Amino acid sequence: MQTIKCVVVGDGAVGKTCLLISYTTNKFPSEYVPTVFDNYAVTVMIGDDPYTLGLFDTAGQEDYDRLRPLSYPQTDVFLVCFSVTSPASFENVKEKWFPEVHHHCPGVPCLIVGTQIDLRDDPQVLEKLQRQKQRPVTSEQGERLARELGAVKYVECSALTQKGLKNVFDEAIVAALEPPSSRRRISASFSSGGSLRHSSRFVTFFMTIHSFMP
Repeated sequence: MQTIKCVVVGDGAVGKTCLLISYTTNKFPSEYVPTVFDNYAVTVMIGDDPYTLGLFDTAGQEDYDRLRPLSYPQTDVFLVCFSVTSPASFENVKEKWFPEVHHHCPGVPCLIVGTQIDLRDDPQVLEKLQRQKQRPVTSEQGERLARELGAVKYVECSALTQKGLKNVFDEAIVAALEPPSSRRRISASFSSGGSLRHSSRFVTFFMTIHSFMP
């Protein structure tokens, strides 16, 4: 069975682990525990051919800067995450994560992923940011950064409500399997309500979750 390797990077506490747990188990973790997500796999049927979508969590803290790149070889697509409630994590997409990923894996497609969108209008979050003279990151800012950095595209989601969650991984599969010239066409078709395609074949998800060891 062929494998699509998807690695998730970004600052600590931006919701990377929650993103993966919510997608693979339909459950949201009740408390924050750094980097507890084991690697998992989702079985994906592309036409009649089964693929394994391998999902790899990483630690965003600086203590892991030397160890983290060990998970990068053979990556097919990166999800570079930030929290829309953390302008600092958004800045680090440009200052840290894109340079790191492109240094180790030049040419590998990257999506920029805004997480925790359910908190964008939360009164407590807004009050906290206002005290720091900051505002939540907007979708327009995310899209602009994606264009600036040459990312495949910008997507955003909530692991808690699962709004936009499936789309993040649909787009990751498109980015991993399609040549650059085809990504824009296919992504546009999918976002307008079409079916996700690869080489004119429909993609169907079987949410068969099992432990995945690299």
